[in-house]
Amino acid sequence: MASRDKSKGKDKKKKKKERVAEPATSPTVGLALGGGGARGLAHIQVLEALDELGIVPVSITGSSIGALMGAGRASGLTGREIREHTLATVGNRSEVINRLWKLRPANMRLGIRLGQFNLERILRAFLPPAIPETFAELTIPLQVTATDYYGQKSEFIGEGELFPALAASAAIPALFMPVVMNGRVMIDGGIFEPVPYDPLIGKADIVIGVDVVGAPEGDGVTIPNRIDSLFGASQLMMQSLIATKMKNNPPDILLRPDVNRFRVLDFMRAEEVLEASASIKDELKRFLDAEITFRQKT
Repeated sequence: MASRDKSKGKDKKKKKKERVAEPATSPTVGLALGGGGARGLAHIQVLEALDELGIVPVSITGSSIGALMGAGRASGLTGREIREHTLATVGNRSEVINRLWKLRPANMRLGIRLGQFNLERILRAFLPPAIPETFAELTIPLQVTATDYYGQKSEFIGEGELFPALAASAAIPALFMPVVMNGRVMIDGGIFEPVPYDPLIGKADIVIGVDVVGAPEGDGVTIPNRIDSLFGASQLMMQSLIATKMKNNPPDILLRPDVNRFRVLDFMRAEEVLEASASIKDELKRFLDAEITFRQKT
């Protein structure tokens, strides 16, 4: 009797050990945040939605404004903390003017023009202090895109110094000077990679792409001014790239917040951008629920 009881005890322990050793069933999530200037403040809604679901991305990629938002989340900041910092800085007109004025060249007496500033200095003045100096110090793996101007190709950067890479990724032509990295002239990463989700495929079970490129809006007959037509043409080209990629190798979820009416530099309309994009939270949660349910069934 004693030997049988002992054997049963061993069987129970073995079964218990086997149950503990079972792998987790929750799918992993990779997040690709696209470029679009101030329209990219809508990324905050996506970050908050994932926080509310208790989901931490296993990897993040970003282009332009998406690279900046991605760096904030990869640094360990929550979506709520990024929202609060955004509204207190770029969403505050007097704060924007004050910080830009401090960065002005010593020989500039009148006016403030973005083209006169070093973009890396601007980012250091506005980004949260929690963002570290190197990729290695981030808590979530991050890759940002930049466009090699003369090499005519996209580059994914995920190691080395962080701020030069962020500056290169966000160097929007006609607004900011190009950034030189490793002897190469780099400009806005969104040109070749408006929603840079490709590197995440195979690294995460569910890949989420967020498109904030937007598209020209109007009554259909009004002739756009020179600046609007310049950025509108850029939007059309990037949307063409996204459409082609979607046909060949789409992400599991592609989100498009309602931010078309905002311009590239509408950062001081941060509250409006966040309000306009609020519905994307519930949309993401529905899509994720459907994806997770489908994967659990299959």
